[in-house]
This record gives sequence, C-alpha cells and structure tokens, in this order.
Amino acid sequence: MATAAKKSKLEAFSEFQWQGLNRRGQKVKGLMRGDSEKEIRAKLRDQGINPRSVKKKAKPLLGYKKIRGSDIALFTRQIATMLEAGVPLLQALEMVAKGTDHVRVRNLMLTIADDVGSGSPLAASLRKHPEVFDPLYCDLVDSGEQSGSLEAIYDRIATYREKSEALKAKIKKALVYPAAVIVVAIVVTMILLVYVVPQFESVFKDFGAELPAMTQFVVNLSELVQAYAIYILVGFIIAGFLFGRAMVKSNKFRDKVQALSLKIPVVGMILHKAAVARFARTLSTTFAAGVPLINALESAAGASGNSVYRDAIFRVQADVTSGMQMHTAMVNADVFPTMANQMVFIGEESGSLDDMLAKVADVYEREVDDLVDNLTALLEPMIMVVIGVLVGGLIVAMYLPIFNLGAVVG
Repeated sequence: MATAAKKSKLEAFSEFQWQGLNRRGQKVKGLMRGDSEKEIRAKLRDQGINPRSVKKKAKPLLGYKKIRGSDIALFTRQIATMLEAGVPLLQALEMVAKGTDHVRVRNLMLTIADDVGSGSPLAASLRKHPEVFDPLYCDLVDSGEQSGSLEAIYDRIATYREKSEALKAKIKKALVYPAAVIVVAIVVTMILLVYVVPQFESVFKDFGAELPAMTQFVVNLSELVQAYAIYILVGFIIAGFLFGRAMVKSNKFRDKVQALSLKIPVVGMILHKAAVARFARTLSTTFAAGVPLINALESAAGASGNSVYRDAIFRVQADVTSGMQMHTAMVNADVFPTMANQMVFIGEESGSLDDMLAKVADVYEREVDDLVDNLTALLEPMIMVVIGVLVGGLIVAMYLPIFNLGAVVG
C-alpha cells in the first residue's frame, strides 16, 4: 500500500503556490508539494509561516514532460558528481530536485529523498519507480550500497547512461533521416498528382489526339489518387497504428521485425554494431561493479536492443553456466564479430575482462558514429536523385503532349 501511495503521489504531481507572512511579518511565497491545501497549510505553520493564500498550481495544457533517457543520464551524472564531492546522498537528491525545471524529475527526486530520509535503502526506493529505473540501474545501485562504494558505482552508471543515450541518438539519426526522405517524397508526389496534374489533364482533353504512354500513365495515376486519396490516407494511418500496436503487444512480431531490420543494407550494419556496443558496454559496467558474470549476461541480453543478439547472449549465458569460457560461447553463438571474440579472449586470459569489454564498446560506438555519418553523406545525393526523378518524371510526362502539339495540330 505504501508503494502504491508513493507512486500515485508521484504521478499526481500536486504542487501548490502559497503566500504568507513569516515570523518577522515579512511577505513570503513559494511552491510546495502535497496532497491537499490543508496539508500545505499545516506544513507552512510548522515552518513558522502564517499562510494567507494556498492554491493548487495549474497543470500545463499538454501535461508535464515525460522523463526521457537523456533526463535520467543528466540527473545520474549530477548525483554522481555530488557524491564524489562528498555531498551526503539525501542532500544530493534534494539539490537535484531544486536545481531542475523538469516537474516530473523534481517530484521523483523529492519522493526518493522522502524514502531515503525515512530509512529506506536507495536501491529499494528506486525499485518503486520501474517506469524510470530499469532493473540494471537498481541492481548496480544495490551493489554500490552493499560494497560501500556508491559514489564510484554512480559514476559508472552515469557514464553508462551517457554512452547509451549517445548511441541511441546515433541510431535514431540513421533511421529517422531515410524515413523523413521517404515521407517528403511521398507528400511531394501526392501534391503533384492531386493539384498539378489535373490542371494539365483539362488541357489534354482538347488536343483530340492519343496521349503518350508515360503521360497517360500519370493521368490515370492522378485520377486514382484523387478518387481514393482519403482511403489511401486512412489506410496508411491504420497500417501505422496496427504496426505500432503489434510492436508493443506481440513479442513474436517485434522479434521478427528486429531480425529483419539487421538485413537492411547499411542500416542493418549499423544495428549490428550498435547491438555489439550495447552488449559490451552493459557487460563491462555490470561486471566491473561486482555483479556476477551470469547475472551480468542477463542484464546485457535485456539491454542489447535486438532479439537476435538477445537470444545469442542467453545462449552464451547457458554455455558459461555449464562451465564453458565466455569467448568460446560467443564464437558458438555465431553472431558476434571476430574482433569482439578476440578481445574477450584476451580479457579472460589477462583477468581484465571489464576493461577489454569497455574497449570493445568504444570501438563499435566509434564505428556506429562513422557509419551514421557516411550514411548521411550518401543519402544527400540520393535524396536529390529520388526527388529529381519523381518531380522531373512527372513534369516531363505532363509536357510530352505539348512537345508534340505541332504534330497534333498539323
């Protein structure tokens, strides 16, 4: 019940604007969190403030911003920096809350600070908010608390989150750019077919001659789009909705899509290298934090971001559990690149597996960065070609009858 109450309190984000007089009779005002106006007035009186006005702060029309991965990386780094500087944990949480304009982050930090202040371990407080903190984050914090090295662990978590968010941004850039080009090309083509081609079509009807095949094809396509434009639009919207819903609801469908995505030219290579980088970065961070290798592999499987690599990592975990060396298990999985296998072999032989995995992650993150830049450079001329062919082809098709106008009139 306590957990549910905390969660509902976090989700409600009840903030009150208050004004009052302090013990010296001076006017003061501010913001305070609470469940009701009565509670806020009681808290103010306890602080020696006579409340004159307490009003619930209006929620923005579009709601409060969600806590994104970049927000988590930011406040994790802030906490890590303050802990390394010797600031007590409770004070660090409160300072993060006071220093942010993000309402959800502020309420989250204050809620966690309340828990920690009442004697709850930090890891246990974080586990009450699974929508923000994944099991890996909580396990690492728990490991830091148990070993008494929370500041070092938080620095590792912050580095891990920052690297992960940077890699995610690169992958998003690689995927969003081609998608945006396709959408723009479709929109431009639809506009030409719906609004431009019909203007030429009315002129062609007066020619009294057979239109060239290319022109007739464009005219027929224009008539088709005009007649069924609304159905085509609704069809795309429904298809997009069903695809998104299937990706969320059906694990089997999502796994197939992720497996097929690895076969896309260029983009597939980026996703391959990104999955290896995530695997190595996660395993390096968890293993260095003192998490047993078997458990670390489970965390790495969940963080890989692709069903093919997730299943391969679980096979590696099963082989390692049965006594096989990790690099041999990775070779047997038949998805990891040779360089990664060799680096893991060296790490196992030298007793520095976490360092070698970190180097593997660095290498593949750089390769992802280079591939994304190359893809962007490659797409720019391709965009010009695609748009040129579409627009130029339509224009040529429309002007072909005009070029033959002399022969028609004669």
